[in-house]
This record gives sequence, structure tokens and C-alpha cells, in this order.
Amino acid sequence: MTTIDQVLDLAALPAAAIPPAARQIARFSLFDWMVCGVAGVNEPLALRLRAVIGAEGGHPIASVIGGGALPARAAALVNGATSHALDYDDTHFAHVGHPSVGIYPAALAAAEAVDAPAADVADAFLLGAEASVRIGMLLGTVHYNRGFHQTATAGAFGATVAAGRLYGLDRAQMRAAIGLCATRASGLKSQFGTMGKPYNAGIAASNGVECALLAQARLTSADDGLEGPQGFVPTHSDAPQTEGVWTDPPPGRFLFTDVKYKLHACCHGTHAMIEALAALKAAQGLDLAQVAKIHLRTSPRWLSVCDIKTPRTGLEVKFSYVWLAGMVLAEIPTAADTTYTDALAADPALAAFAGRVQVTGDPAIGDMQAQGEVSLADGRILHFAHDLAAPIPSNVLEASLRAKAQGLLGARSASLWSAVADLDGISARTLGLTLRAV
Repeated sequence: MTTIDQVLDLAALPAAAIPPAARQIARFSLFDWMVCGVAGVNEPLALRLRAVIGAEGGHPIASVIGGGALPARAAALVNGATSHALDYDDTHFAHVGHPSVGIYPAALAAAEAVDAPAADVADAFLLGAEASVRIGMLLGTVHYNRGFHQTATAGAFGATVAAGRLYGLDRAQMRAAIGLCATRASGLKSQFGTMGKPYNAGIAASNGVECALLAQARLTSADDGLEGPQGFVPTHSDAPQTEGVWTDPPPGRFLFTDVKYKLHACCHGTHAMIEALAALKAAQGLDLAQVAKIHLRTSPRWLSVCDIKTPRTGLEVKFSYVWLAGMVLAEIPTAADTTYTDALAADPALAAFAGRVQVTGDPAIGDMQAQGEVSLADGRILHFAHDLAAPIPSNVLEASLRAKAQGLLGARSASLWSAVADLDGISARTLGLTLRAV
């Protein structure tokens, strides 16, 4: 079967065929997405987008995080960008993309438009996210390394699947929607460290809603916009990775369930290092003065993403191994988004320490791993390592996500958790009203 046939089968998967474990992870992601969106609602990006998009007017169909309603694709754009503004949302490392911020806004907007049950939002998201992961894997590392932001490229296809399912597209319409998305999906890594990065997530969500609606209106498109002649894959990847992409497809296996959640408000590529150094600090009681040098070995992929040597802004600090290493040892909180100020980028102690941190790409190290050595002033050498792929029990994951939410939102997080816990008994519109009110 071709990829588009696999995606079409996935989009039409009966809800009864979705395994409970996969559905549970999708609902964890829903909670985490809502938390990140509400926490980002007063970020400059969010304020400016609401002002610009809100001024356009239109029929108020779908909820906007923080208040009000907009047309579905406009709400998806604003909510997608807003929820990625803090860069604190989930990541899937199979294709290095952020599934929730590009797909949940499209799913919620479409579900509110048709007055679907809230449970259908999570199911549509799950199928869309699975499509985005598999398409992202097909595009391969060359796509990402060339400079494309998979959250926005592969993510747009996932948003299209999610929105199209909720709008009730038949197989021919879904095929057309995917074809239209192939000419619409976009997003570049050159935007990292700027407001353009979260905007990419909004683009993915908006594209998904738009392509689904246009296909519903019977717009035609390429029969195979993914792998057909001059389709998205052949034009955006010189080395597609076809092997294993559709081995054991849903409902047999949902790759999405390997998603990882951020517990630090910075690029996910830095988290393994942070966890490793934090554990070493706790065990050894280290501080900046004791450390003569740090040699970090990481996946070569991250060298073009989060190895900014001299960050100029708080946003750029989130993508700087050398600054974050110093922050861990200096006990500057990495979990609090309020930490990442422009003043932090100018901190003289961190600037001096950054010169002691060497970062090397090692092909033997995976995207979720970090290894290295800390050379101390007294001559000792301490080794560190961490692997984010280590499984986390469901109850521990739930506790961690709720603790993160409490830290970001305080008592306001309770209503979001209640909405997810009651998802089977409420409508998408009620879920949207919860996001408006928090």
C-alpha cells in the first residue's frame, strides 16, 4: 500500500478499534496542550496574533485560548501559536516534531464547528498525530536537517487528518484534503529562537482546518500529494526513509504513544543533558566554581538546533546547551518559563562559564540521549548520561504533568484537569469554553 492509502485507512479507523492505552496518552497530551496554551496566553506573540487575527472578524465558531471566538481556521492559527509560545509542549523524537500544538488546535476548532463530543477531539488528534509521525519518518532526517520544521510540515498533514475526520470527510474528500495540504504545508527551522517558531505550529493547525474545509467543498487536488510525481515527499526529501514506516500500523501499534513531555521550559533536545547534570549535581553537590570543563556529547542533529553559543535573548537561551549547563549548576530553575529573560542572556557568570562547555556531535548517541564528562578543578573526572526514552509509568507521568501544570498555572490548572477527566461526558464546545475561561 502507498503512504496515502495507509493514511486514509488511519483516518477512517473506527473509534472502537483505538486501544485504551493509546487513548490515555492522547488525553495526557490534551491536558498538557491546554496547560501550555493557557500559560502562553499573555506572551507577546499571543497578544499580537489575537490583535491581528481578531481584527479580521468573521463568524465566531471556535474558542480562542484566553477568551472569545473566531472562525475555525483563525482560532486554530492563534491557538497553535499560543500553545507553542513557551516551547513547553510535547515532542515526538521519531521525526522530531511537536504533535499537540499543530494538531489539537485544528481538532478542537473543527469539533466545535460541528458540535462533536469532546472525546472525539482526542481520538481525532490521536489519528492525526499518528499520521504526522509516520509521514515525518518517511520524510527522514534529511528533511529536518535541511531546515524544515516537522511540527509544521508533517504536522500539517496530521492536522488535516484530524480536522477532516471531525468534519466527516469521506475517503475521496480526505484524499483531496491531503493533496491540498501537500501544496500548503510549510515551516522552517531558521525561525527557531524567534516568534516564527510558534507561528509555525499555528500554520500547521490552520492549514489542516483550511484543507479539510476546502476538500469538503469539493475542491480537487493531486491524487497522491504525498508520494506522487512532484509530491511533497519527493520535493522535500532527497532520501525518504521508507523502511519500517508502516510496519505494524494502527490499531496494531501506535507510534504516537512514544511521545515525550517537557518538564523544562526549553528545547527538548537539551533535556537529557539537563537531567544528567541535575542528577550529578544532586549526587556531588557541584557548583560553577568547582567545574573546570564540561564535555557534552549529543546527537549531531541537535547541533543546528540548540547549540547557540552566545544567546542574545531569553528565547535563544532555550536553545543554548552552554547556557543551560551553567543554569543547572547555578541552580537557576529551568522548569519555570519566567526564568528565560533577556537579562539571563546577559548574565556575566553564565557567559564566563559557557566557555568551559564543549559540545560535540556523536552519531552513536540518539536524539533522546546525552553523555559526557565533567572535569573538576581538583582533577577528578565525573561521567554523566541520561536517556529520555526510559519508560515512565502512567501514574508517575500523570503526577508529573499535573505538577508541571500547578507550577505554571497554580489553582487554574484544576479546571483543565477536570475537563480532561470528564472528557467522555462533555462536548467539544464545553471544552472550548473551559479554555476561554481559564
